[in-house]
Amino acid sequence: MRNSQKNLLIIFLICLIIFGFWGWRYSRIKNHLTVCTKEAKICPDGSTVGREGPNCEFAPCPNQ
Repeated sequence: MRNSQKNLLIIFLICLIIFGFWGWRYSRIKNHLTVCTKEAKICPDGSTVGREGPNCEFAPCPNQ
């Protein structure tokens, strides 16, 4: 193998490792994101609370 081919192979392997690591990190971050709907619950005192947390449950009312 010539030096230029070895250098190309090394560069290719480094790029493969970098992009593989980036893809792995992106997939781990993506799996932990939760998006809740914008619904609101009206509390007895007239205030509203939205959904929150990993299960998108309504937050407790301020006076409860």
